Amino acid sequence: MKIDSHQHFWIYNLSEYGWIEDSMRVLKRDFLPEDLLPDLSDAGYQGTVAVQARQTVEETRWLLDLASRYDFIRGVVGWADLCNTDNLRRQLDEFCTNEKFVGLRHVVHDEADDEFMLRDDFLKGISMLKDYKLTYDLLLFPRHLIVAQKVVSMFPEQPFVLDHISKPLIKDKIISPWKEDILLLAGNKNLWCKISGMVTEAERNYTDDEIFRPYLDVVFDAFGADRLMTGSDWPVCRVVRGYTDVMAIVEDYISGLSESDKKKITGMTCAGFYGIQE
Repeated sequence: MKIDSHQHFWIYNLSEYGWIEDSMRVLKRDFLPEDLLPDLSDAGYQGTVAVQARQTVEETRWLLDLASRYDFIRGVVGWADLCNTDNLRRQLDEFCTNEKFVGLRHVVHDEADDEFMLRDDFLKGISMLKDYKLTYDLLLFPRHLIVAQKVVSMFPEQPFVLDHISKPLIKDKIISPWKEDILLLAGNKNLWCKISGMVTEAERNYTDDEIFRPYLDVVFDAFGADRLMTGSDWPVCRVVRGYTDVMAIVEDYISGLSESDKKKITGMTCAGFYGIQE
């Protein structure tokens, strides 16, 4: 099974999706499973992991309901109140009744404090995830990688995955210190990485996928096929490129790899990380 490790659904409204600026107006509409299915089929993918876009428990419940109704949604990475352990335990007890609930994410890169993840209450929340066999998605900018190194190393038995290769400054063709920080962080064997979200870090009118090669070289060197998974970041990617074009970036890059490694990157690694059953 080929699995898109990272995509979103939403029912659009201005108050909850204020991050969608006028330059991203193509996203100012509802995006639901029926909208993704044709693209998924065209690209040859059979499953997805739906990831939170709002920091509310209501959205997590909604995503789990969608997953119950659409077989191709193989997992849900939701949001819960990591900074309040009493609320967190109640929420996880509820969400884990659905077998498709696989992990949590917090929009760390929007927090005013770059060291938000080092807060005692946040760390206590992360420490609880192992009791529920849940993963954690790291949504970061490059400046957060040093903090992430501290957090990931504190919890060697907790599976983490880095979203969007940490949004390097592709538009500005800047690779350091992102490169060095990625290589350091990848030394933690409890960390995986999603090859996703790259197109929205490039110039909107870019014409050559080769601009991504230096960044792909880094993450492949750092993580290898066993800890990499491809993701579309649909529908956000539509600001720049269509679904099949986005998925083709990684598939073209890995075209010379063994069939075994290709299968890992396009599905098996994601399934293993999130505990997704065929």
